[in-house]
Amino acid sequence: MDKEKVLKRIRECGLVAVVRADDADQALRISEACMKGGVAAIELTYTVPGVTKIIERLAAEYKGSEDFIIGAGTVLDEETARIAILAGAQYVVSPYFRPEMVKLCNRYRVPVMAGAMTIKEAAEVMESGGDIIKIFPGELFGPKIIKAILGPLPHARMMPTGGVTLENAADWIQAGAVAVGVGSGLTGGAKTGDYASITSTAIRFIEAIKRARA
Repeated sequence: MDKEKVLKRIRECGLVAVVRADDADQALRISEACMKGGVAAIELTYTVPGVTKIIERLAAEYKGSEDFIIGAGTVLDEETARIAILAGAQYVVSPYFRPEMVKLCNRYRVPVMAGAMTIKEAAEVMESGGDIIKIFPGELFGPKIIKAILGPLPHARMMPTGGVTLENAADWIQAGAVAVGVGSGLTGGAKTGDYASITSTAIRFIEAIKRARA
């Protein structure tokens, strides 16, 4: 899928599932549960054991699909970004800004989200060609940081991760976020094997985002 289509799909859905798991089986089951709930973007983090193979498997399974996109998260350097892209990752997410990694993703026209928490960092992500600014950890400031950054940087495209819940997802969207990244607030049911709750929670998140946009 072209870079522009990937970014459009993320914005349309408004929800990125941040998948952290103890093993490959759990990661796959979480991903599938999220997809059943309508989540378009699955972010498999590099904290999951053997995550490259998981990305490769899901990327192959959903190759050509315009409904679901598979990405790599917690990418800390350009070497890991390259490995993820070769495995089939359609977008790359990092908790912080690393110019070399953004440059590599741009070289291969793969959307990249780099972390920032200040005006200076947000501007640097934009100047380097980052596609979306990952506001992380979001719980430190809450939705008000989105409005604060949009003041001097009205063209910034931001997605908070960390502290996003069903109760405040709408606040983030109304503040100006193009999407929200959700981890445990969405996937917590996996701890007890309740994957059905992940699907139902995903549906509720998407409904909350739609209402906020309306």
